Amino acid sequence: MLSQIQIDHFWEKGFVITENGATTEQLQALSEQLDKWIEESRDHDKNYGTMSDGKARFDLEAGHSAESPKLRRVANPVDISDAYYDVLINGVIPDMVADLIGPDVKFHHCKLNIKLPGMKTRVDFHQDHIYDPHTNDDMVTALLLLDEMSEENGCLWVVPGAHRERYSHFQDGKFTGKVDPRLNAQLEDRSVPITGKSGDVCLMHTWMVHGGPPNLSDKPRRMLICDYPAADAIPLTPPMVPSIYSHQVIRGKPAKIARMIQANLELRPQYEDDSFFELQGQATAGKM
Repeated sequence: MLSQIQIDHFWEKGFVITENGATTEQLQALSEQLDKWIEESRDHDKNYGTMSDGKARFDLEAGHSAESPKLRRVANPVDISDAYYDVLINGVIPDMVADLIGPDVKFHHCKLNIKLPGMKTRVDFHQDHIYDPHTNDDMVTALLLLDEMSEENGCLWVVPGAHRERYSHFQDGKFTGKVDPRLNAQLEDRSVPITGKSGDVCLMHTWMVHGGPPNLSDKPRRMLICDYPAADAIPLTPPMVPSIYSHQVIRGKPAKIARMIQANLELRPQYEDDSFFELQGQATAGKM
């Protein structure tokens, strides 16, 4: 699936962008399902849809209303939609991931991050491995673009090479789920935008530092995100966004041993917030 040049770029820079993560038909099915969820969100004034850990599946930005829906996240859409299951488990994206960390690959969890026009949701700089630490860090976050993504509509920004760096996600003894904001300026100076068209995929190392600004344009920016560990990467904490398919081997064979690497890892608490947007200090509909 991936060329050697793409594989080398991933390991050198911490990410790689490729095309055709889903077919035209699959992308249409994903968008149609998401449109239905956005429409359904008009009937709610706070987060809703309970998952196995008691948290809400559908996360709403402050200011959400029936007239102006602001659905910003759907946790594990693969659990409730055949269209999303088809793309993330039966599709080509796991094959791309297998080229990087395979041949044996597991599904961990997925989510939709939604920035509708004018939404204030941002993603503060962070590293994914902090949220779901494993015995080794052969883990890939795949980001499938459902819309054209540009600097105008709040694209993702990554810091090339930062997958080799480690940053605390605690401030003043509290887990905030983000890098110390005092480092934002220097990370912004090093960061590059991830832009592309619908169907493109950014494959990102689990330690990549990344973030993104609000969408202040009149164009939507919807992105499907999925985490895939190597089969021999064993979780050190329960999944932060548990799926009914968490830990299922979807390419290759199950591991008979846990592969360990030497590392010191921050262990985040089991925070009660429905999504990491709220954890990072961003307002949620129905809450003061």
